[in-house]
Amino acid sequence: MTEETPTEPTLTGHELIQSYLRTLGTGPGVYRMLDAQARVLYVGKARNLRARVSSYSRPTGHTGRIARMIDATAAMMFLTTATETEALLLEQNLIKQLKPKYNVLLRDDKSFPNILVTKDHDFPMIKKHRGAKREKGTYYGPFASAGAVNRTLAQLLRVFQLRNCTDAVFASRTRPCLQYQIKRCTAPCVGYISKAEYAAQVGDAERYLSGRSTEIQEKLAAQMQEASAEMEFERAAALRDRIKALTQVQTAQGINPRTVDEADVIALHLENGQACVQVFFIRAGQNWGNRDFYPRVGPDVEEAEALEAFIGQFYDTKEPPRQLILSHPIENPDLMAEALTGKLGRKVELLVPKRGEKAELVDGAMRNARESLARKMAESATQAKLLRGVADAFGLDSPPQRIEVYDNSHIQGAFAVGAMIVAGPEGLMKNQYRKYNIRGDDLTPGDDFGMMKEVLTRRFKRLLKDDPARDKGLWPDLLLIDGGAGQVSAVQQIMDEMGVADVPMVGVAKGIDRDQGKEEFYRTGQRVMALQRNDPVLYFIQRLRDEAHRFAIGTHRAKRAKAVGATPLDDVPGVGAARKRALLAHFGSAKAVSRANLADLKAVDGVSAALAQRLYDFFHEKG
Repeated sequence: MTEETPTEPTLTGHELIQSYLRTLGTGPGVYRMLDAQARVLYVGKARNLRARVSSYSRPTGHTGRIARMIDATAAMMFLTTATETEALLLEQNLIKQLKPKYNVLLRDDKSFPNILVTKDHDFPMIKKHRGAKREKGTYYGPFASAGAVNRTLAQLLRVFQLRNCTDAVFASRTRPCLQYQIKRCTAPCVGYISKAEYAAQVGDAERYLSGRSTEIQEKLAAQMQEASAEMEFERAAALRDRIKALTQVQTAQGINPRTVDEADVIALHLENGQACVQVFFIRAGQNWGNRDFYPRVGPDVEEAEALEAFIGQFYDTKEPPRQLILSHPIENPDLMAEALTGKLGRKVELLVPKRGEKAELVDGAMRNARESLARKMAESATQAKLLRGVADAFGLDSPPQRIEVYDNSHIQGAFAVGAMIVAGPEGLMKNQYRKYNIRGDDLTPGDDFGMMKEVLTRRFKRLLKDDPARDKGLWPDLLLIDGGAGQVSAVQQIMDEMGVADVPMVGVAKGIDRDQGKEEFYRTGQRVMALQRNDPVLYFIQRLRDEAHRFAIGTHRAKRAKAVGATPLDDVPGVGAARKRALLAHFGSAKAVSRANLADLKAVDGVSAALAQRLYDFFHEKG
């Protein structure tokens, strides 16, 4: 792969693009179009770079979006690749990294949860797993959401009664826990079930997760009949309950296709320059949930372009299934199939069915996409109206596109944290939320002014560094501060010192009797004001304030819980989670570890002579 960065020409638009054609080769590659500020406008791939770029050099015949992009182009960059497939993969990677203005962009790209059956213990556990697959075991998924996993896990525990406790909890049990009492576990921790019997239950669970549910039901039914014939009615009743729970799992999953074993059903609906993509996850012949996505598209983007861009970005960090069942054809199906096949290591097939069960699955996904987009557009219209109301209420020049709300949380100054939430035209922007551990050692415990000063100073120092020109959409159009005249005055002083006093700010105070609905709003140099109790803008601001408070409280509780669980062992170099558990299990407490002699420390399983010496020195040097 080679990169060419031509010297910057003085031309712009299609004339500039035409000037590159003399030196461009005919091989595959990726091109980037940049504006006068060197911001990337568009990233594209090409089988033949010269032929693809020449299509932009014509002065006419383009859609409105492409024409605007060409007019704004002040420079181009090119990367040549060995194959067109490599160009496709590089293009999608650059789009996700650079987020160009004129590309179709997938904005929500979170990982999906799986069910993990561990394999590193005599009595494996079953649990939800998200992220890199580093733990030893078998993974089943992906599931569309944490809720889908939790529902399936809850039912599986009723059917197969596997443990879901950690190894540390398992090792420390001396009697059965509540899970055993409510018939969700067979209590292997205290020997109520043999290793062989438990392994058989694990095998049944894995067969079910692999799509062999009918086989499991038949096996349980036979065992129930056998127990009944032998007059073991209690065991027969337990097996009956497990069969019933297994049936409920299948019912909760909705429609399970008969002819599709492993696929993602992907349906796209475009309307008024907005898009919704609905993805149904089918694994082991079972429906494991669905998710909707709202990629950024332009008003003149076609289905083929939008769907191909979504697929490329969606599977950039995810493992594709054997089949993708699509609602529309894409521009380069063979190329996409080749790229995904290389990623999975086995053949991936792209289908656009016209009849049969696969077409029915697509129709269902399309209906979901259409209805989801209608709801989203209705919510966006309401949100736009609220933002116009905020602008009118507080005298802003235009509706704010980014509102930042700040709050602090602490207990008498301990475990102090600051929190920032963000809202905009599409509602709460949770990927923009930030939490701040208060670092100020010179702060008086409970000094809310001092904490707010630290948070805002850190926030705007970062903004001044990352976006000094204020053209990346990172700067707030309005700050909401929890507090009255004193807080507003203090914050305004901070903003003045940093040279960002032009950012509008409003303090929100509870008002008379601290009654919700009687909030008072404070602005620098203006009289205190209030809104009518039934004003939708008031409800909107209350929701934002409550969300900031919820986020701050949650962050504070997490910090406090982590501190409560901390021990002096955390400060000893070389003592990780496993050795910490071993030491606490052996001695009972960190205090007992600190008092232990060198010989006792060496006797702990997993503690080397060098680590034992380090532990001994650590506690005895500290007195």
